[in-house]
Formats: sequence, C-alpha cells, structure tokens
Amino acid sequence: MSGKLSTHVLDTVRGCPAQNMQIELWAIANDGQRKLLKTLSTNQDGRTDELLLNDREIKVGIYEICFYVSDYFANCGTSLPEPNFLTIVPVRFGIADVSDRYHVPLLVSPWSYSTYRGS
Repeated sequence: MSGKLSTHVLDTVRGCPAQNMQIELWAIANDGQRKLLKTLSTNQDGRTDELLLNDREIKVGIYEICFYVSDYFANCGTSLPEPNFLTIVPVRFGIADVSDRYHVPLLVSPWSYSTYRGS
C-alpha cells in the first residue's frame, strides 16, 4: 500500500462540502520551524484535486494543515462579527508510517470545528 495524505472539508452550517477553501500544508521541523509545502483550494466536493502528500512526497514527521475558515465563510456571504471567532484553523499531527494512508477531515462552522484521523 502506498502512503498518502488527503483532506475533506464539510460546511456544517450549509450542510455541504466546503468549496473554494484555501488550505496550506506545512512541515514542522524538530526545532519548531515551519516550512510551507503546498497551498491548495478545495473543489466542489470539499476535497483537493491533488493529494496533500503522495507516495513520493510523504515522510515521517510533524505536519500542520491550515484551513482558511473565515475567508471561506466570508466568500459564501455568511454574516459574521469582526473579528471572526475562527480565522485559520490549524491541525497539527504526526505521520509515523509512510506506507499508511492519512486522511484529515474538517467539519466546520464559523464557531466550531471537529477533526479526526479518517480512512
């Protein structure tokens, strides 16, 4: 089995996939320094058109996915107070086995979010 990293974003306010949400993938070094690996946007299904990490890119380490939540809801026309309660949602996690599949879904509203390791 080839390792990979993917994501899926669901808008729990509108009850649909979160289309056109900006996502950044960062690698986190042992000293805490962050290195931007990719910037992507979600498609009509709330997924990215390409994997966050494919079998050639995935490495053991700590990563962070940053989801641009407030920009997404503003672009959807959602009326929100300034400043927004959630702006960018960071999800930091580790990859221990590069032959495994890692999936990081985000269920999100302007006021809350949930994530888990999916399949």
